[in-house]
Amino acid sequence: MLRIIDRYIIKKFLGTFFYAISLLIIIVIVFDISEKVDEFVENSAPLQAIVFDYYINFIPYFMNLFSYLFTFISVIYFTSKMAGRTEIIAILSSGVSFRRLLRPYIISALLIGTISFYLANFLIPYTNRGWREFEKIYLKDAFINRDRNIHMQTQPGVFMYVESFNNLDNVGYKFSREVFDEEGRMLSKIGADKIKWNPDSSSWIMSSYYIRTIDDMKQSMVRGKTLDTAFQFRPEELTVDVEDLKIMDYWQLRDFIDKEKLKGSSNVKFYDIEKYQRMAFPFSAIILTLIGVSLSSRKVRGGIGMHLGLGIGITFSYILFMQVSNVFATYGDLSPLLAVWIPNIIFGVLSIFMIRMAPK
Repeated sequence: MLRIIDRYIIKKFLGTFFYAISLLIIIVIVFDISEKVDEFVENSAPLQAIVFDYYINFIPYFMNLFSYLFTFISVIYFTSKMAGRTEIIAILSSGVSFRRLLRPYIISALLIGTISFYLANFLIPYTNRGWREFEKIYLKDAFINRDRNIHMQTQPGVFMYVESFNNLDNVGYKFSREVFDEEGRMLSKIGADKIKWNPDSSSWIMSSYYIRTIDDMKQSMVRGKTLDTAFQFRPEELTVDVEDLKIMDYWQLRDFIDKEKLKGSSNVKFYDIEKYQRMAFPFSAIILTLIGVSLSSRKVRGGIGMHLGLGIGITFSYILFMQVSNVFATYGDLSPLLAVWIPNIIFGVLSIFMIRMAPK
């Protein structure tokens, strides 16, 4: 059961956290409005769309983005004030162990971590759809694919190549499609100078095409000007906008990664990092909370200022470790799963050490 001291600390923790996050969001919105007001006016964005489609959907993303930072700062802020008023000394002197004192902190951190997990994997992908549609209409130009020499496997044993693809009119150039059997022998090859997506029939129209069929030692070749075909891929599979990841919930992201692995995409590591980050970030709230308590529960001469300075330094060290490990995973041989969890592992060990060194 939660006791009075538990409710007191939880109220202080969550109250400070949500108050700080609310102030940050208000400041960010004010600066964002001042930066984009000219674009809103120039593109005749309606007030209702600005408020509900853009800024209301804007809030969950920034709340989750800064949640672990403000979790740490909130713990240090109100715990330092408790230590400065000798409340921590009084609590420990009354027979409450330091481990027992950590209980309301861990409960609050678990609540924040759970909210962060839900936001990152389910709510934010949903709200980002409205936010992104607003940006497409009123703020950003349409996405233009600039990839060349696109290779992909659409099905097991079916490989496709497009030299270039224009996603604005769904036209590809220098297209080929090869089919192999289980032993790696080619069964057929289709090539065309140009392919164009027909949305009415959901099919591809090939221009200046040829079809080569191989049956043991026999081969046949057919050429023509145009042919309407029903290939098992759609235009959006040829282009990947990184922004698309932001509108996928956890299950959609997993399915998308499986398809990209089948295609042989070179960006699978980047997508894996996005997936694992959504799982690892919520745990950072617990780890940083333990470090914050052990750091700020001691009464020092510098008071809150000293604790906040050390806390911000530790937080930026955490962010630095996170960015460096992600770069090694994206461009090196480091596993994406390990890269994402390295900061949590290192700072988890640090939190255990600091708790053992904290005044009891």
